[in-house]
Amino acid sequence: MKNSIKKSSGDKKLRVAQIAPLWITIPPLKYGGIERIIAMLCDGLTNKGHEVTLFASPGSKTKAELISVFPKPLLEANIPWSNPIWNLRNLSRAFEIAKEGKFDIIHTHLDLWSLFFQNLSPVPVLHTMHNPLYRDNADASKDDRLQLFTEEAHRTNIAFISESARKLAMVAMPKSRVIYNGIDLEHFRFNKKGGEHFVWIARMNKHKGVENAIAAAEKLGAKLLLAGRIDPTQVEYFETYIKPHLNEKIKYVGELTEQQLSDFYGPAKACLYPIEWEEPFGLVVAESMACGTPVIAYRRGSMPELIEDGKTGFVVESDIDLFVDAMKKVDQIDRALVRKRVEERFSKERMVDDYEKLYYELCKQ
Repeated sequence: MKNSIKKSSGDKKLRVAQIAPLWITIPPLKYGGIERIIAMLCDGLTNKGHEVTLFASPGSKTKAELISVFPKPLLEANIPWSNPIWNLRNLSRAFEIAKEGKFDIIHTHLDLWSLFFQNLSPVPVLHTMHNPLYRDNADASKDDRLQLFTEEAHRTNIAFISESARKLAMVAMPKSRVIYNGIDLEHFRFNKKGGEHFVWIARMNKHKGVENAIAAAEKLGAKLLLAGRIDPTQVEYFETYIKPHLNEKIKYVGELTEQQLSDFYGPAKACLYPIEWEEPFGLVVAESMACGTPVIAYRRGSMPELIEDGKTGFVVESDIDLFVDAMKKVDQIDRALVRKRVEERFSKERMVDDYEKLYYELCKQ
């Protein structure tokens, strides 16, 4: 795949299939980064005049035509994450309709399961790799998922969501591209002043750095608000490692809807994101910065790509003392510049445009 993407004014409107995971609705009621991206893509492409079909859970709200292969979101049906059957049915239905000549391109968001179908497709297939294509200490020749990607690499059109994710991939993908995620800037109000407390938000687990954020806040004696979903598998973790630290200064406010996020990020001095894994993107970072609130993060995964050190936040090595030092000087950050950078780099409009251009390129090949 060439690096440059060109679109002529005479390009026809496309018939696009978007294939979403079936665990929750599009868009999500609360947490769900992948689902938010798919929702923005569907509506953005439809607004541009393309004919979009979304394969997703019933109850999804979209400007696209909705096709559902199961009567409710899989999480509501108590179907475990390890059960791929209905997501496979979702994929097969999309490819069946493609064989009837009704799509120009298929865009899937279902990781390795899409690889089983792409070679049967009469139209180009694009995969967005939302999850890391690596595992710590993994042997790519013995890991089934990595082995499958290796076998299909030469014929797989894949979009990584950061340069870090592409660089760290344990499989060389010669037809890869990087397209950053976007956010709906209308949902995030700019707050020019901020406040005196810090915030942390993500799914509640150790990899997202919640313990590090608490440790830094305790060391500085700062107020910290925690937010995010607690999955059933993480209840014991929360009760054991997080709850004992909650008090008048460190509070957990629950899982928030997208409508509540501006009032969470905006009044904060900074968002703390001392993660312990190589995060491929991190919508939290873009959302916080959209409100003008700088982000302080560990130098892991995509963080150096998203945060301009010293300008829109701070990126430090994985050390609590260095992190606390950054918290002390975060008032130096120009919050107006923080917002401006998100408008320039992480808007939903830029993301939709980038995918649209890539669709045209793939359809012309």
